[in-house]
Amino acid sequence: MSGETCLHQLQPQPVVSVFSGTCHKAKTCTYRGVSGNKYVQLNVGGNLYYSTLQVLTRQDTRLRSMFSGKMEVLTDKEGWILIDRCGKHFGSILGYLRDGFVTLPKSRQGIMELMAEARYYQILGLIDLCLTALQDNQEKALCVIPVITSLKEEEKLLQGCLRPVIKLLYNRANNKYSYTSNSDDNLLKNIELFEKLSLSYSGRVLFLKDVIGDEICCWSFYGQGRKLAEVCCTSIVYATEKKQTKVEFPETRIYEETLNALLYETLPVPDNSLLEATRRRNNCCSHSEVEEAVELRERVRRIHIKRYSSYDDRPLGH
Repeated sequence: MSGETCLHQLQPQPVVSVFSGTCHKAKTCTYRGVSGNKYVQLNVGGNLYYSTLQVLTRQDTRLRSMFSGKMEVLTDKEGWILIDRCGKHFGSILGYLRDGFVTLPKSRQGIMELMAEARYYQILGLIDLCLTALQDNQEKALCVIPVITSLKEEEKLLQGCLRPVIKLLYNRANNKYSYTSNSDDNLLKNIELFEKLSLSYSGRVLFLKDVIGDEICCWSFYGQGRKLAEVCCTSIVYATEKKQTKVEFPETRIYEETLNALLYETLPVPDNSLLEATRRRNNCCSHSEVEEAVELRERVRRIHIKRYSSYDDRPLGH
C-alpha cells in the first residue's frame, strides 16, 4: 500500500514512535518501539508506508534487526524512518510479513525486482517463492512450438538445432475422402499427446508443428541433424466401395520413438552401438562393418499403417 493511500486512510490514527534522542534533521538513531501494535512511519525510497512493530519484527529479517534496537536507523525531523531502497515493492514485503504469502508480480522482471528486495531484507521464504515462480516462468517461456509454413523454414530449424526434434504434421484439410467415426477423436488424441510431450521435454527437445504436408497425421523424429523415425497415423479403409480415411493413435509407438530420440541429445555423434540399439533388425544380406555403419546412419524407421491406393490393391480377404 502506498504512502499517500495510507495517509488518507490512517490520518486519525495516532503515530507513536520513541527514539533515543530528538532528531531535528536526518540522524542515525537506535529505534526503540514502545509496543508491538503501534504504527511506525516508513519512508522507503520516497514511498510512504505505515506498519506495526509486530509485523516488522515477526520474522528473523533485517527489518527485525532495524526495529528491535540491534541496528541503527536513519530518521528525519518528522519522525519518518528512512530506508534507502526502492519502495516499489515494499508493499509486497509488508504483505508477506503480515500474511506469509503475497501475490507476485506478473512479469519476470517484476519478480526479479521483488526478489532483490527480499534478499536485502533477508526474507528467506519470499526469496524461495520468487525463485519457484521464476523457474516456472522459465519452463513456460522455453515451451515455444514453431509452426512450419515452408520447407525452407523447416530445413533452417532442423539444421540449426543441436537438440533432438519431434515434428507433428496434421493437416485435416488435405483429405478428399470422408473420415471414419473415431478418426476425429484419434486426431485430437495425437495433438494432445504432442502438447503433453512438449510440456514434459521442452528443455530437451525442439517440437515443431507442420500444417503444410501431404499427410493427415504423421510424427517425425530427428536426432543429430538426421531423421530417425516416422510414425504415420493415417490409412485408407473401405466401406463397400467407398473410401474413408482412418486416423490411428499409436500411443505406445510414439512414446518409444520419443525415448529413442532422447538418446541423441548428449552424444556429439551417434555411435554404432546406439544406432544398433534403436533400429529395427531385418534379415537382409550381410555387409561389411563399414557398409553396415553407413547403412545404419542413413536408415529411417518408417512405421506406417498399411494403406491402399485403390480398391484393387487390397490383398485377398480384405
